[in-house]
Amino acid sequence: MKEKFSVKESRLKGVFQIDIRSYADERGYFLESYNKEYFERIGIPSQFVQDDESVSHKNVIRGLHFQKPPYAQGKLVRVIQGSIKDVVVDIRKSSPTYGQWDAFLLGSNKKIVWMPEGFAHGFLSLEDDTLVQYKLTAPYKPECEGGLRFNDPSLGIQWGNEPFIVSEKDTHQPLLSEITPFE
Repeated sequence: MKEKFSVKESRLKGVFQIDIRSYADERGYFLESYNKEYFERIGIPSQFVQDDESVSHKNVIRGLHFQKPPYAQGKLVRVIQGSIKDVVVDIRKSSPTYGQWDAFLLGSNKKIVWMPEGFAHGFLSLEDDTLVQYKLTAPYKPECEGGLRFNDPSLGIQWGNEPFIVSEKDTHQPLLSEITPFE
């Protein structure tokens, strides 16, 4: 029997893209989007404490966001409807890939992305009414909220073609050089 998931590690240590196998017939399709035993086996914690979701219009950029300790979050990100360019930035000062980013196309391709604590996360919605679901390892706490400016020149993230729709808050996030990195 074929595995339900296949895993590809990002160049950023600890970040994974997971392909979900789906089973289709004349009725539609069925898939298993999460399996505690399998995910633990590949190093993804099983302790998720919060599920969030967002709906975005085309060309919306959300992020780059993270939570600071003691409520730092690992995130498992999946697109239910639409598609996104999902971006992960390593903000772990001791990491050999500190300040580097990777991007993943998520949507009807049934891929999900795991990022552990110590990464900033954001995405560009590529379609109207894009629905994104996040499984989080720690609860959201406003006092632990952190972010990076999506267009920080030191990061050089290639988002795509403007104009983008970005919240006032995300437009004014600090640059990488202005944040306290994870250790």
